[in-house]
Amino acid sequence: MSFQSPWLLLALPLLGVAAAIWLLAERRRMRYAVQFPNLDVLATVVSGRSWLRLVPPALFGLALACLLVALARPQVSRTFLKERATVILVIDTSRSMQAEDVPPTRLAAAQAAVRSFLDQVPAKLRVGLVVFAGEAQVATPPTQDHDLVRTAIDEIDSFLIYGGTAIGDALQTAVEMGKRVEDEEPPDGEEVVLRTPVPVSATRTLAQASGSQEDEVDSPVSILFLSDGAQTRGILQPLEGAALAKDAGFPVYTVALGTPSGTIERGPFGFGSSEQRIPVPPDPATLRAIAETTGGEFTEARTANALEGVYENLGSKLGREPGESEVTFLLVAAAALLLVAAGVFSAFVSPRLP
Repeated sequence: MSFQSPWLLLALPLLGVAAAIWLLAERRRMRYAVQFPNLDVLATVVSGRSWLRLVPPALFGLALACLLVALARPQVSRTFLKERATVILVIDTSRSMQAEDVPPTRLAAAQAAVRSFLDQVPAKLRVGLVVFAGEAQVATPPTQDHDLVRTAIDEIDSFLIYGGTAIGDALQTAVEMGKRVEDEEPPDGEEVVLRTPVPVSATRTLAQASGSQEDEVDSPVSILFLSDGAQTRGILQPLEGAALAKDAGFPVYTVALGTPSGTIERGPFGFGSSEQRIPVPPDPATLRAIAETTGGEFTEARTANALEGVYENLGSKLGREPGESEVTFLLVAAAALLLVAAGVFSAFVSPRLP
């Protein structure tokens, strides 16, 4: 916890001094003799209530302490959704994704992982979907309608295009989609700014001035890229696509899906012997290089559970940024409750003479 005006906390010791003075005054007042015609009645009235009479002032003191701390404007660390935060999912749908080394198949495991990802992300996060094999296609543009993305994931078979793996072209498609998100104006009535500590344009300017790679990737757009093989088709090479993402300031989080022992049946249309199988190992080296180039993270997933864990973890942090949230209102509310409790307690337990 931090404070915007920590010097105001110096008033807390003064509150302790005031409490000590009050206690001394109370003890001094009790030295005076009290005359009462019937001491037995007086003993009955005050018996067992000596400590209860201290509760109301103690509650009152706690309320004052809460108010003094509130004046210092306390803040706690938490994460916020970035302004116009967007995650672009890129999924390989090439024939090698039909390998069964990640049961039931690599593609089915990826679909389940993306569903878990959508369950983790904030409702205001924009999510887009790009699928690719020999070429890349936009399945859904960035949207806050996560059900639309789920539908596209469920119907991903309609996007299956055999004939290779175009990693570089898929990255280019994702980068172009991210740039359109940055350039477009928010729709009327759509609240996308949850917190804006520093405008994105200002951040970009500082990044260009300092040349810091860490600042350059401070973008509202992130790319989550899943593939299971090496590039075999396409115009751009993988690192050329990564360079485009780096220039745009979009970190790419890559996931290499599959095991080195993964195989598929020979022939894309079922011809040839079913006994003939060709190996389809993943290409972790290329995907790691893409992540390192763009300032993202690389992960290997060799089981469905590991893949789902990766997507759940990324879903809990992508599109977010650390920040400070003021909690002054909580302390003010606590002080009000303590004051009410002090008044009620004082009314019901204060000693009354018959």
